[in-house]
Amino acid sequence: MLMLASGRGSGMNSAMDEINLLRQAGQPHPLVMRGIGEEIDLEIGPGDDDPSFTGTPLVAVHPQESSVAEEQEDHKQLLLGSHVPNDDQHDLGKLPQGKRKKKVVKKWREEWADTYKWAYVDVHEGTTRIFCSICREYGRKHRRNPYGNEGSRNMQMSALEEHNNSLLHKEALRLQMASKDKNPPVVERPVYVKALMSKTAGSIVESILRRDPCEVEFLQSVQEVINSLEPVLLKNSQYIHILERLLEPERMIIFRVPWVDDRGETHVNRGFRVHFSQVLGPCRGGLRFHSTMNLSIAKFMAFEQTLKNALSPYKLGGAGGGSDFDPKGKSENEIMRFCQSFMDELYKYLGPDQDLPAEDMGVGPREMGYLFGRYRRLAGHFQGNFTGPKIVWSGSSLRTEATGYGLVFFARLILAEMNKELKGLRCVVSGAGKIAMHVLEKLLAYGAIPLTISDSKGYLVDDDGIDFDKFSLLRDIKAQQRSLREYLKSFPRAKYYDDAKPWQEPCDIAFPCSSQNEIDQPDAISLVNAGCRILIEGSSMPCTPQAVDVLRKARILIAPAKAASAGGVAVGELEINHEYNLMQWSGEDFESKLQEMMKQTYEKSLKASNEYGILKDSPEALVHGGNICAFLSLAQALMEQGCV
Repeated sequence: MLMLASGRGSGMNSAMDEINLLRQAGQPHPLVMRGIGEEIDLEIGPGDDDPSFTGTPLVAVHPQESSVAEEQEDHKQLLLGSHVPNDDQHDLGKLPQGKRKKKVVKKWREEWADTYKWAYVDVHEGTTRIFCSICREYGRKHRRNPYGNEGSRNMQMSALEEHNNSLLHKEALRLQMASKDKNPPVVERPVYVKALMSKTAGSIVESILRRDPCEVEFLQSVQEVINSLEPVLLKNSQYIHILERLLEPERMIIFRVPWVDDRGETHVNRGFRVHFSQVLGPCRGGLRFHSTMNLSIAKFMAFEQTLKNALSPYKLGGAGGGSDFDPKGKSENEIMRFCQSFMDELYKYLGPDQDLPAEDMGVGPREMGYLFGRYRRLAGHFQGNFTGPKIVWSGSSLRTEATGYGLVFFARLILAEMNKELKGLRCVVSGAGKIAMHVLEKLLAYGAIPLTISDSKGYLVDDDGIDFDKFSLLRDIKAQQRSLREYLKSFPRAKYYDDAKPWQEPCDIAFPCSSQNEIDQPDAISLVNAGCRILIEGSSMPCTPQAVDVLRKARILIAPAKAASAGGVAVGELEINHEYNLMQWSGEDFESKLQEMMKQTYEKSLKASNEYGILKDSPEALVHGGNICAFLSLAQALMEQGCV
């Protein structure tokens, strides 16, 4: 056993050497507080106003002696507060209860300040907790702020609030997250948990929260689906285990992407690809290059794509992925080098019968071209567009248009149920990518009045409406990667608002086509006040849970992206089907086929919601129906294929 005598025979004259020896001896990694100063007051007796403190073992603090060696020994007792022997703890528990407080004032040597241990991690009833080495409790009230004489103010706060807001607790959390402890940190998660009707559905959400506590986007997506599936789980309990199995991805790939910029400097990004489910067929799903990309978003994208593909007429698996690389501001050569490095690792998991990627945010024809060129060289065969050999690698224009056109066709189906049409309706659109631009184009074709378009810096609004000439200008601006402010030079009556979103503009229909969670609660309130009655989701999960609650209470009808944007999935599958040659299709044939696909999806969603008691005029009938229909297709395949 390694002995730690203070300054005896070890050749060490400071507490830092002792700490190093402690770590070498295999002690659990402690948490460190910095800069406590020369003097500190510790109230270490039982509390006056919290009965839970009565009889609680506290940190042993021995009387201060003049000897430096004994003083260091005292410090080690505090330092190792989390490892007090059982006998000592038993004796401490027998301290007389008549003394309500014991106050110790201790002076600290400056060199000890940076190494004073004042919190530790331990397992309590199977859960990793952060304990204060002062009060030896978690989630309890500190007797005094360790930084100074603010105890009287802090003691007015509630027990849990004071503990969570204390400097000690925050520092402990920060250091625990930075440590290499394999146990996940117990932190307050910024996850909005919806109330569920059944305990079974709630238990599934709780298990996901325990397993993936930091994957906010994925958890949000899962909650939305489980909320829709409650009547299904109540009606047939065998689906519970099917759903639990479905919520775990089949394969998650995380890899390093090194690349060299034009100055010769090396950079490293992280790549992701999640094969969520191949139970219905080979995976299809987008690649996203954006600085915010992480595993949670990759899983969310793959999960949403799995359900979207299950809704389509062609049975496909779902995948998603990308990288935290941002193509904005990068040269052509830098983007090419990154894409080639990205594909060097990913190509092993791709193929026409395994996984074929598609475009998403930050990945357009340029990036897909570089990715495909590297894939072709590494794989040794030509698979056009990662889809079919009859289509040029950059993709058919029909597929590019299919998603945006499909959103407008879906809106027409909804309006037809209300005996209304698009002509003359005012529409707000977010985003300025391929989907948003094709939504604008088709809205104009049906006589609607599109008002807005947006980018990452703000949004453009033209109260006179965007006509075909204005749309042509916008298309040129985006093709040349110029700012939307250029529009104002030709049409000065329009306005551009920095750091804003278009949801307060008066409208009848909203088309969010930018990214997930672009509509938060204040935006939803703005939409309600602006007169919006229908929201067509062009991007996956564009509304936060709080925003969905606002829209539902205002009875705004929501068309989910799983159903409304399924046109791109269907046309993409036609591209790899050798029986079809989309290049020979006329525009009329293409639109007729796409409208039929969207109608099938719309009717299937309504039928599924009706079968499980969800009224047709419910604002979330299409959301619940789409989730139910997609899940039942996946569940049937999972049951038929056994435990896979």
